[in-house]
Amino acid sequence: MYCNIYHRSEKFAKVDGSELVSILVPAHNESDTLNEAISAISNIDYKNFEVVLIDDKSDDDTLDIMYKLQKQYASQFNIKVVPIDVNQGKANAMNQGFKVAEGEYVVGIDSDSLLAEKSVTELVKTLKSNKKLGAVAGKPVVRNRTTVLGRLQLLEYIGVIDIIKKAQSYLYGRINTVSGVIVGFRRAALEDVGGWHTDVITEDIDITWRMYRKGWSVSYQPSAICWILVPENTKNLIKQRRRWARGGMEVIAKNKDLLLHGSITQKALMYETIISSAWAVLTALSTISYFFNLLLIHEVQLDGDVLLVLIIVSILQFFIGFYGSHETALLSFVDLLLIPAYIVYYWMVNLISCILALVSFFLDPENVGTWSSPDRGVK
Repeated sequence: MYCNIYHRSEKFAKVDGSELVSILVPAHNESDTLNEAISAISNIDYKNFEVVLIDDKSDDDTLDIMYKLQKQYASQFNIKVVPIDVNQGKANAMNQGFKVAEGEYVVGIDSDSLLAEKSVTELVKTLKSNKKLGAVAGKPVVRNRTTVLGRLQLLEYIGVIDIIKKAQSYLYGRINTVSGVIVGFRRAALEDVGGWHTDVITEDIDITWRMYRKGWSVSYQPSAICWILVPENTKNLIKQRRRWARGGMEVIAKNKDLLLHGSITQKALMYETIISSAWAVLTALSTISYFFNLLLIHEVQLDGDVLLVLIIVSILQFFIGFYGSHETALLSFVDLLLIPAYIVYYWMVNLISCILALVSFFLDPENVGTWSSPDRGVK
């Protein structure tokens, strides 16, 4: 139902390719992924675009690869290379790239993102459908599936993240955050909010809410697909999810006035984040209580009804995600066999990440805008 309603609203938006699109690709130590990312860009069906490659003081040969790619694709499309002398983080890199970008629309992707053929066209079509749309998030699909952890994240992206964004779009007409791995912006909206802030840990969540404050809308377009790499060890996965969770907490702290004075939809999205954090704390306290019961009185009391509801909801959720994504995400029913593992192991990973984010948020509120090369399962 969601997809039908969504596409009816934009069927009148036509894309003739006359508007220039600037594709920003920030990178720090990404020599393993850049070539494939630009190769995917060369195959998109939208033809009027430029690529801006930003090197945030890489320690490897990322910058050299950028200049080679500039020459390699010179006859097909324009590539601009922006070298940065000091590593200052992704937000600063995006700002530096935006300074030289000339497009009416700006697409931001990570250097491991492989854009699907119609992805840019879908982003532009959605932005053109509503002049108040400042940004539109695309749909990331996991492509490294050789490990159990990679396949668990595949389930999460199609069975949790995608469904949540669709539900938010349908219920609220807006989403909690764009996705940094694939997002399209209206140039006027970026200029209105002053680009990306460098003093936050998750620049994508922050810019979403600053657009809301300026009166812009932000939406989700699941037809704009990109294929991404995800962490393949637990330590790096927890580190990534801790950063995401803390970013949500920063947004609440900066926009706490909206909890009382914001619109109904703004309040709903913010309370979602608060409830998620509260759930993590209560679950952690309950777990500690169970262990104390086990050690002191040798008894563990579990609420079977709650557990049963959790399992049923999780299974139903993943089947809905599978039904909506099995063709575009190249899924098979074998992938659904990992649902029990997700409910137990992966659920605990996200719980731990949220608790760690809460601790770091209150004990170490300051951030430093630098980058470290992420684990993307390519080595």
